Amino acid sequence: MGKIQTPDWILKGKEKSTKKKTEKIFKIRRCPKCDSDNVNVLLTGEEGKRAKEWECRKCGWHGKDIKEIEMGEEKFMKYLDENGIEVS
Repeated sequence: MGKIQTPDWILKGKEKSTKKKTEKIFKIRRCPKCDSDNVNVLLTGEEGKRAKEWECRKCGWHGKDIKEIEMGEEKFMKYLDENGIEVS
């Protein structure tokens, strides 16, 4: 019985992956009428189902077509600072 040979990938080393680190995405919901971020979901219908109705506390809008804005971590942190929201 002969010696076992070391595989080539061990001798050469594994190639480093060039994957880019993915940035976290944060979503902010806004009122389509007044563009306020002070919106809440209305709890109607069956429990465990997706929210279908939204309401704006600023202008009183009710509806289904809520605006969703996606932003990266840096923009989201700037948004929190501008609105005076503290993160613990």
